[in-house]
Amino acid sequence: MKNFLKHHGLWVLFAAAVIAVVMAVMSVFSNTSSPLANLTGILASPFRSAYTSIATWFNDKQNYYQDNLSLKEENAALRKQIAEMEAEIRQARLDSEENSRLKGLLNLRDERQDLSDFEAATITEHTVTNWTSSLTLDRGTAHGVEVQDCVIDETGALVGVISEVGYNWCTVLTIVDTDTSLGAQVFRTRDLGLANGDFSLMGENRLRLDYLPADSQLLSGDLVVTSGLGGYYPSGLVIGTIEEVQKDDSGAAAYAVLAPRVDFDQLTEVFIIKSFELVS
Repeated sequence: MKNFLKHHGLWVLFAAAVIAVVMAVMSVFSNTSSPLANLTGILASPFRSAYTSIATWFNDKQNYYQDNLSLKEENAALRKQIAEMEAEIRQARLDSEENSRLKGLLNLRDERQDLSDFEAATITEHTVTNWTSSLTLDRGTAHGVEVQDCVIDETGALVGVISEVGYNWCTVLTIVDTDTSLGAQVFRTRDLGLANGDFSLMGENRLRLDYLPADSQLLSGDLVVTSGLGGYYPSGLVIGTIEEVQKDDSGAAAYAVLAPRVDFDQLTEVFIIKSFELVS
């Protein structure tokens, strides 16, 4: 190194002087940054670009997170609003159904002055097995309910008869139950018979009309009501309609298959007739 400076030192000084003069001239006559500043900028440029990219990415992610959070909050608010509206619609439907039932009951009271005392009841259980068809209601002795009281829907169609009563509950055997037996009358012909639950028909929600007169001329669709004979049940309660007339196993007597007016699967509320007046 010493030998190099010894032999070439003058040229090194001369080159350094020239470079210094050139840089000085460029700094005076040029609008651009000084070479040192320019060099610093060149070296810093990649870092500036990286910083800018990172900052832009971070801002984008932050904006995405905020937008996503806002959408989630908005969706939650909309779901809550929809749930409240659906609840209001369900309540309005229930209120409409309740009003319809009460209106039907009022009409029934006007039409059937002999049915003097009703008790509204809600069905809490519907039991269907191979040998029984029954309903459990939320009314009992505390409400004046007794065994053998008739149960109807809001149109006056017969649902069944109370078979057992507790303090705040009761059991209703529906008209298709095998233990049900009611005096019946064909409304059009005035023919009398006995409406009975039948083991072979109960699964189809049907019952029999037995002990018909030999000369009875029944038609499909004939209306069958309670006869009221014996004073056990009110007269004129709709049991159902005749679907077909058949011969019994012996072939000697005819019986009719009845379709109940009531749709048991759709029932939610019924009315218990606690007292009635005999109509001659």
